Amino acid sequence: MRMKPFAGILFAFLVALPAVAIAQDADDPETPGEDETTGPDVDNDGADEEIVTDSNEAGGPLPDSASDDDPAPPVAQPGPPVGTIVKQAGVGGQVGYGRAGVLELGGSAGFTAASDFTNVNFTPSIGWFVADNLQLSGRLSYTYVSTEDSAGATQDGSIMTLLVEPSYHLPFNRTTFGFLGIGAGGAYVSGPGLGFALAPRIGANFMVGRSGVLTPALSWQYTTHDTMDTPAGSLLVVSSAVMANVGYTVMW
Repeated sequence: MRMKPFAGILFAFLVALPAVAIAQDADDPETPGEDETTGPDVDNDGADEEIVTDSNEAGGPLPDSASDDDPAPPVAQPGPPVGTIVKQAGVGGQVGYGRAGVLELGGSAGFTAASDFTNVNFTPSIGWFVADNLQLSGRLSYTYVSTEDSAGATQDGSIMTLLVEPSYHLPFNRTTFGFLGIGAGGAYVSGPGLGFALAPRIGANFMVGRSGVLTPALSWQYTTHDTMDTPAGSLLVVSSAVMANVGYTVMW
């Protein structure tokens, strides 16, 4: 009779023990399982598994081909730009001195005087830059020379020269250029007549105002002439002169 209450208490304890153990497992943070905030457990190497699918794996249609036939820009070419002549070159324009297509109009003059020698020359010219810094010029020169011999007699004469001159203009900055040119053509001297002329020239170009160019230059002119015929052939006269000129031209 005294064992019955003890047996009922023992039975109730055995029934409640599994429920307590389950509640402790749920509250224990060291229990492995799924975390509600981080999702499923990671692999052994600590990296999440990534599932890659191929859109064409199921035999779907291929994407449309795309054309990449873009137009290519033109390459650099020798010669003048389209239109052959650049207008409104200089300060305020889009093209500066020495660029291809720039046209230059003007002339130069020189004067030398001594007690027994006088030299006056005037040279109108036109120049065109066929490429950057490379100019082709036409120069028509008139020179008057007067000399006095030891006896006091005065002799004078004139020379007309037509030259074609290629020249290269080297920019030092935006307003200063140095140039070197070699002119070749014909010369006519009163008396001997027509001959061949060669004239190397060196100088500088200084930008003046919006489109003006001041050009001091030093040239050496070499001229040959047939003077008279003899049984042995034609006599050839060679003359040379050094000239200093100051020119002023305007860009087109």
